[in-house]
Amino acid sequence: MVGIAGDRRQPTVFDGDDEAAARRAIVRTNRQHRMRPKVSWPKMRALLARLNPFKTREAKRLAFLFGVVYFAQGMWYLPEQTITIVLKDRGLSASQVADFALIAWLPWFVKPIYGLLSDFVPLFGRRRQSYFLLTSAAAGLTGLLLAWGNWIATGQVWTFNLFGLTTFTVVEGFALFFLMALGLAFTDVLTDAMMVESGRPLRLTGAFQSAQWACITLASVLVGELGGQLAETRSLRTAFLLAACFPLMSLSMGLTFVRETPARASRAAFLETWKAIRATLGGREIWLVAGFIFFFWFSPSLGPAFLYYQTDTLGFSQQFIGRLAALGSVAGVVGAVLYAPLSRRVSLKSLMHISIALGTLSTLSYLFYRGAASAVIITVVFGAIGMIFNLGFLDLAARSCPPHVEATFFAALMSVLNAGTKLSENVGARLYETVGYERLVWISAVMTALTWLLMPLVKFDQIDARAREAAGAEAAPAS
Repeated sequence: MVGIAGDRRQPTVFDGDDEAAARRAIVRTNRQHRMRPKVSWPKMRALLARLNPFKTREAKRLAFLFGVVYFAQGMWYLPEQTITIVLKDRGLSASQVADFALIAWLPWFVKPIYGLLSDFVPLFGRRRQSYFLLTSAAAGLTGLLLAWGNWIATGQVWTFNLFGLTTFTVVEGFALFFLMALGLAFTDVLTDAMMVESGRPLRLTGAFQSAQWACITLASVLVGELGGQLAETRSLRTAFLLAACFPLMSLSMGLTFVRETPARASRAAFLETWKAIRATLGGREIWLVAGFIFFFWFSPSLGPAFLYYQTDTLGFSQQFIGRLAALGSVAGVVGAVLYAPLSRRVSLKSLMHISIALGTLSTLSYLFYRGAASAVIITVVFGAIGMIFNLGFLDLAARSCPPHVEATFFAALMSVLNAGTKLSENVGARLYETVGYERLVWISAVMTALTWLLMPLVKFDQIDARAREAAGAEAAPAS
């Protein structure tokens, strides 16, 4: 699918509460005066209470923790648009910018290593919290160094030949960007591990992910609006300085909200965990799920090349591009809110059918992305439905994780998703330079639709049933 860099973070202006005011007004005409029916606020509150999946105090605490941490992670994308336009101004092509993004994002491709480390080697008596504090602090520090040095905007650019097949471009400063990504990727693994461990007994993995992605999308609204202004003025230093503040927010959440019982590294625990890993890797299911996720997200997408299309072909300003990103993010919040009850009422298999259909149709809509008006409409539509199918695949990953090694296998599946996404952007950027925009959209839509051919290979009903059974077994003692 055409996963556009920034489409998850895209602002809209809502009118005032005119309807509520109208309901309070009495229409004065020559006819009989009549008061409109009043809104029943107790019934409205009761409806919202039924729809709210977080019923207990513990569930609300966890939802708050995961939401705030994901909000902080979402703000890390603040320099992204400015990086792209600054490198474009320096003469780099769309594929060269995609190379920089791919190399700098390598820490997100090896997330299982972080999961294994936190599972097997407790740090200062904690499996999650100690690593969480360390990696959050590291991400903040490297962000400050990037703001101080400004190497991406002014440093050297190197292009390497890769086995005689293609070339890769590296920009000075990418090593620090790599380290910042490493800290955030590790933090992400730890957060997801806590989400899976806490969410499965409560049958709230989908709801927790919905809360997480609603918050990261709210952050993306700020990223879109503020990032567009920073890109317009090429203020890369300021962008990194602001982005560096938010890992410190995660650090404060780790100090105050993460609750974890002490753990020790032991041979018995290692053998138990290793046995669970070997048993899972020895089966076909996890490999089929990983292949299914990769195939869906690998369909060639525009990625950084989309900014080139918006700027060079459509003539959009950086501020307007940023506002489109914020607008799509508002729509994404709607999609996240809709997914929370949907995930508890629709089977996993049906969610996958819905996700593939939405991905294909939303990709085809980019054929009509020709001006400001169509850009706004398509951005809103893609922002909402893109969030729904994104959460659907995250829920598939969460339900597929075996017990006791949740961090490892959820991280592995997220690494597959991240690798598919970034490789698709890199391939898509190269195709954009060779076949053009329209053909790339068609290629992406067809590749997304072909995911349906893999549906019979994955036993979604068994995964769903096993997740429900595990949730029931774990919830019984908890209650």
